[in-house]
Amino acid sequence: MAQNNLIDVAYIARLAKLELTEDETARFSEDLNQVLSYVAQLDQWDTTGVEPMYHPLPVYDALREDVPGTSLSNEAALSNAPAQEDGQFRVPKVVESAH
Repeated sequence: MAQNNLIDVAYIARLAKLELTEDETARFSEDLNQVLSYVAQLDQWDTTGVEPMYHPLPVYDALREDVPGTSLSNEAALSNAPAQEDGQFRVPKVVESAH
């Protein structure tokens, strides 16, 4: 069984483009087995009727209501721009090509 887990960890590492040593693969395999053992223990609890949750504490949206307001004019927004062209911010090219 340990050999299969070593293969799984090595496969996942390759997918993530990680280079792991044999020791790291064995250690991560043990860690993965411990996590899976813990998750298997959770099967003993009856969760019938328990609502699924995304967070253990109540989460409230802290966003303000989306209401229209006054905006900067194009001239005001560009007034401190180090470079502008045709009414837009001019920034240096970051990506040379898609390849």
